[in-house]
Amino acid sequence: MNLPRSIRRFGAIAMVIALGLLVSACLISPGKFTSALDLRKDGRFSYSYTGEIYMLGLSKLAELGGKTDAAGTFEPSTCYKEGDSMDQRECTKDELAKQRSDWDEGQKSRSEKSKKDAEMMRAMLGGIDPTSPKAAEEFADRLRKQAGWKSVTYKGDGLFEVDFAIAGRIDHDFIFPTIERFPMANAFVTLNRRADGTIRMDAPGFGAGNNGGGMSSFAQLAAMGSAMGSDKKDDAMPKFPALDGTLVLTTDGAILANNTDEGPAPFTTGQMLEWKISPRTAAAPTALVRLGS
Repeated sequence: MNLPRSIRRFGAIAMVIALGLLVSACLISPGKFTSALDLRKDGRFSYSYTGEIYMLGLSKLAELGGKTDAAGTFEPSTCYKEGDSMDQRECTKDELAKQRSDWDEGQKSRSEKSKKDAEMMRAMLGGIDPTSPKAAEEFADRLRKQAGWKSVTYKGDGLFEVDFAIAGRIDHDFIFPTIERFPMANAFVTLNRRADGTIRMDAPGFGAGNNGGGMSSFAQLAAMGSAMGSDKKDDAMPKFPALDGTLVLTTDGAILANNTDEGPAPFTTGQMLEWKISPRTAAAPTALVRLGS
């Protein structure tokens, strides 16, 4: 399918915007998983996550970014007759030379921007080059060195199978996941300790509509593929995460607030809250628990 240059150019610009949103807003995303949080009145806590994590900034995004690069050939613009007429005419040699000069100058600017974008992407990925065939394993190895990551296995196409578990005292805030040398990563679960002894749990990464803007940006990116005029959009687009999981919170503390459908249920060591997570999950899980006697 051959689209007019103006439409293809708009598609390329839109793709760059979507890529920027993806890289900055949603580097990682949960897939199929089970997650559990336990809070004890004496301050002990444990957290676990077993299942899939998608790294959305690896090779596929780099490939898409390359499609908006400076590569291409010069194509003369249409020349028109003077006045308000829309009748086309042959361009003069001087006009063609001016168009070519402007295009060459634009190529320089695009090339410089491409280099800056590549540097920015590496910085966002903590120094990992997403175009390297070793990028995924480098990311996995970085996680394995951190406390709590019992196993990290790369399955291909940006998918990692992980087993994470950690325990300690909740005398500080907690975020999962944190990734060494990453300037930012969207949080799946956060625990904030308040001065009155309560703990607020939020799970922004487990809400399809609240996933740091990343999922909506992903949808934009897929839709924009048509603007690129590609006949192989399915091969070019990154794989969509299949958000499907369960988050369970257990505690012997007092549950002051939560947004589960059923509310607290009796549990062997106190009470339990359970959230079923899917693409239809409208609100990210949240709860407020009072610890102490």
